[in-house]
Amino acid sequence: MSGDGSNFGIEREVIDFDVLDGWMTAEGLTAGGLPEGGFEGVETLAGGTQNVLLRFRRGGRDYVLRRGPPHLRPKSNDALRREARFLQALAGTDVPHPGFIAGCMDEAVMGGAVFYLMEPVNGFNPSVGLPALHASDAGIRHAMGLQMADAAARLAAVDHVAVGLGDVGQPEGFLERQVGRWISELESYSRFEGYPGPEIPGVESVAAWLDANRPEPSRPGIIHGDYHLANVMFSHTGPELVAIVDWEMCTIGDPLLDLGWLLATWPNQDGGGPAAGAVGGGLAAAGGLPTTAELVAAYGERSDRDLSAINWYGVLACFKLGIVLEGTNARAYAGKAPRAVGDMLHATTLGLFLRAESLMAGG
Repeated sequence: MSGDGSNFGIEREVIDFDVLDGWMTAEGLTAGGLPEGGFEGVETLAGGTQNVLLRFRRGGRDYVLRRGPPHLRPKSNDALRREARFLQALAGTDVPHPGFIAGCMDEAVMGGAVFYLMEPVNGFNPSVGLPALHASDAGIRHAMGLQMADAAARLAAVDHVAVGLGDVGQPEGFLERQVGRWISELESYSRFEGYPGPEIPGVESVAAWLDANRPEPSRPGIIHGDYHLANVMFSHTGPELVAIVDWEMCTIGDPLLDLGWLLATWPNQDGGGPAAGAVGGGLAAAGGLPTTAELVAAYGERSDRDLSAINWYGVLACFKLGIVLEGTNARAYAGKAPRAVGDMLHATTLGLFLRAESLMAGG
């Protein structure tokens, strides 16, 4: 293909390849490492978010471009800028992540959207499907789960100040703010026309339990913010986790929330669970995964953090994720999202609050 983008089909609707070509040429002259050439093999990659992911080859090098959704939301560009900064900060750590190449943080360049380039990841997402090796070997699937816990502990061990993220977020009082912050978010959905309100049994009781049982915070660190099976990639040849992806909810706060998120979304032994269909995919259906107790133990093998209150973090994750998903249900009532998607995510929210109540009871 030539570099004019004329044959790229739907990709052309979200990326101006003439602009991208000029920016990459200028960036290559300034920073190096971006060889010139025509665009080849352009394809849209599936992802767990509404952000745009394009893979392409230019000048003999492969890239993945990430930008916000076609119809940008008010905070889309800020989220992409934050993602880019976190990926840059993680370079040189032992946290598996896509390597950052270069970014355009000036939204005026590409029609209002910031974007960045990262290294393609040689791996697969288990929510999409499993290679034959992984599908046929329960031992590998079990090890994949333990790898998720291990990677979360590695992320939590990074000194965020040392890697240049000391001015990000508001880690002081992070846990204290969570319940009020997300109750306010839930209340804000009333702005969507036609939304009947949050018909979610347990919201008040879970919120009260979180406030009454809040533990002393763990030391601040990097939080991925949406850590589950749909946001990781594994090796094609074994159980190794090769990249944590989709960093749009990353911040600095109490990193145990990532382990809590894993507990909140982890498939039950029968492959079910409140979010199994949405985030577990083929891996959840195949089974053979570690229990949540095994996940906590694996995390503890690499971390010196106090895990005695980990169920509290799991309840907070259920609470927060359930409210986030209910936002799409509210938008669906207003015609801003498909009704079927809204119904599915509302059902997932109900399941998350049931799991929260189980965790509150020590389950």
